[in-house]
Amino acid sequence: MVGKVLTLVLVGLGVLVAAVDQVLSSPHPRQNDLNPPVLNPWREKSPGLGRVKRDWIIPPIRVLENSKQVPEYLVQIKSDKVFTGAVTYSLEGPGVNQEPKDFFEIDEKTGWIMSKMPLDREKYKSFTLKAFALSPSGERLENPTTIEIYVLDQNDNRPSFIQPEFTGAVPEFSIPGTSVLTVSAVDADDPTTDNAMLSYSITNQESIPPFSINKTMFGINNETGVIYTRDVGLDRDVVKSFRLTLQVADMSGFGLTSTSLAIIHITDINNHNPKFSPQTYKMLAMENKVGEDVGRVNATDKDEKNSENWRIIYSITGGDPKRNFAIRTDRVTNQGIISIVKPLDYESQAEYHLTVSAKNEVPLSIKAPYEQTSTATVIIRVLNENEAPQFYRNPIEVSVAESTNPGTVLISDIAHDPDNGKLRFELSYDPERWLTINQETGEISLRKNFNIRSPHVKNNKYTAVVKVSDPEAAGISATASLEITLWETNDFPPVLVPMIGTVCSDREPERLGLLLTAVDEDLSPHADPFSFEMADADMAANWTIIPLNETHAMLQPRMDLTWGEFSIPITVSDSGEPARSSNALVNVTVCPCDRAGQCMSFAAAAIFRSNVGLSFIALIIIMASAALLLLLLLLAVAVRSCSGHRMKKSGGLLVGDSEDDVRDNVFNYDEQGGGEEDEDAFNIDLLRTPGDMAPPPETFSHPVSGFPKHKQPLRKDAPYNLPSPRYPRKRPTNPTDIEDFINDGLEVADNDPNAPPYDTALIYDYEGDGSLAGSLSSIASMGSEEDQDYDYLNDWGPRFKKLANMYSSD
Repeated sequence: MVGKVLTLVLVGLGVLVAAVDQVLSSPHPRQNDLNPPVLNPWREKSPGLGRVKRDWIIPPIRVLENSKQVPEYLVQIKSDKVFTGAVTYSLEGPGVNQEPKDFFEIDEKTGWIMSKMPLDREKYKSFTLKAFALSPSGERLENPTTIEIYVLDQNDNRPSFIQPEFTGAVPEFSIPGTSVLTVSAVDADDPTTDNAMLSYSITNQESIPPFSINKTMFGINNETGVIYTRDVGLDRDVVKSFRLTLQVADMSGFGLTSTSLAIIHITDINNHNPKFSPQTYKMLAMENKVGEDVGRVNATDKDEKNSENWRIIYSITGGDPKRNFAIRTDRVTNQGIISIVKPLDYESQAEYHLTVSAKNEVPLSIKAPYEQTSTATVIIRVLNENEAPQFYRNPIEVSVAESTNPGTVLISDIAHDPDNGKLRFELSYDPERWLTINQETGEISLRKNFNIRSPHVKNNKYTAVVKVSDPEAAGISATASLEITLWETNDFPPVLVPMIGTVCSDREPERLGLLLTAVDEDLSPHADPFSFEMADADMAANWTIIPLNETHAMLQPRMDLTWGEFSIPITVSDSGEPARSSNALVNVTVCPCDRAGQCMSFAAAAIFRSNVGLSFIALIIIMASAALLLLLLLLAVAVRSCSGHRMKKSGGLLVGDSEDDVRDNVFNYDEQGGGEEDEDAFNIDLLRTPGDMAPPPETFSHPVSGFPKHKQPLRKDAPYNLPSPRYPRKRPTNPTDIEDFINDGLEVADNDPNAPPYDTALIYDYEGDGSLAGSLSSIASMGSEEDQDYDYLNDWGPRFKKLANMYSSD
């Protein structure tokens, strides 16, 4: 690596004094003076080592700000790279080609770095530049050289206070050396030089009011700016504040200066006790008045007005043992206001002598002279008036049992008259009229029995209002509330519920039983918890009662019982004092139950019970037979359906087979049965009581429903334990007899005892298993269309009007 040779020419360099003088004396230094041998030590070989230094660190260059010598030569750089051609030097960085620009430049041929304009240290304190040595083709001959340029400060900025006016305060009678406030100033010059070394001073002092004090009362620390007291005698009663003229100078007090003001207020301390003026007061007060002001007392204080040292707190220190009076401070006038807080009684005390004292809100300062607390005497005379009667207590509280007998005295001696007059008592509010009162004595008695469930009894309390008046004092009256607390007594025995129930014999043991509870008209604690017991010892051998909680129990059989009805006597008791009980006879039906918990018929139960003993193989055989029977039924239905479709394809006409018939025809799109060959059409008798229908002679199963014809589904909306009337079984042979046939059936249905009531849900979706009426197509079916007379269709009514028109002879 080729070394670098840098030649430095600095002002004031002791080693190169002669060369520097030549440079400063000529704007273009000679080439011989820029390369003195001492600046090229790497050319001299060391006697011990043959290594030559490659770089030379240039020390920072210091330039004085505001210099008038422009341009000013600062430093020269030179490369000793072995190169036959010329070397071109360039300079980059802030101050050259970066902001701020155009402060420095370099001579491309000689390598001299120069300043182009005066510098301002307050704007730019230093610059860091990069110098380059390039060949004519632009190739770098050396690594870039860093040039540090520092701007030297001049005292070109005046110091200034941070505020145009400072404000402070100091308590009166402060000792010398007490700190008041701190002032501060700033200087834009270099703080490390004397140009920014500040010194504070006070140049003038004025007192407010003027000429109150002539002594110099304040001083200032010239380095820190702390203002402090210098002398004693700061009395706020004499002087209120001071105005000080401040000065700050740089160069430790010998440079540039500026001024400001400081206002210092003298604050008050509590150095004065309040004093009464006058010290004796006379006032009047009316008895039985509360909250009224009686009068005012006055005390003065010399401390600062409206300050905590001036505000007075008054208190009554004597003459009011029952605390009938109170005193408060008027914040505006600083006077004491005396008021009545408890009623005064002229008969008991006609005059009061009160002792009132005054003090400030804050304690008296230790710097104040000793003074005793000021007091005043207030004489208050009580004026007499005719007073209203008074109750001994309000509300009047009474506690009795709800079962108290009428005529019982509840309370007496409830009020009195302070003037010893005659009183008149009355009940002004008694919503249930349970009470009566003696108008002369005020004795209150019970008129009739209490009812704790009355809507006027809330939280076991009944409230009435008693009024007492003084007829001799223009009817002056007073009222009081009478609160009667009724405590519950055990008046009613519990009632067992339910009185009838069902016990399912086929349920699990834990679900086998009847849930019992009780109802008690009494309130707690005279109601639950209830206790249930068997009243009959013989029944206790077969039945037991298991408590579940405080209000419920389970009646369960001890063993498997036969189906039937049982009457079980049970005793239920409450928890009152004393306890009351009642006996009840519970009717229990033991039976097998369905899924809904309802008793099944004994016949159905027998069937289910008989199946219990079947073996597994027998059960499989039964299920296989049922599946085979179902398959045969489905096959029969499919065959009949195919036959019906073939008939529709060949014909398709409702009446007649002639394809030449041009009249309107009725087509069947959703036929589920019928036709001339249909012998299983809907049986109209099944709409009445299907369960009571006489079985037809056929015993085979219906192909659609799958039920045997002799056993129709049981209707659940009608009783099935009464005989049903016989319906007309005679089939009509003549079409004119259809009306009589239907009317006879309606009459029998109306008298049917098994028919459900009008508002009962009926079964309308059951179409029956067979038909007793046969096919309607049998009407005049033996003859041809031409031989039959259809005029009788006009007699069937409006419903057959369309059919009559289709077969009209017209």
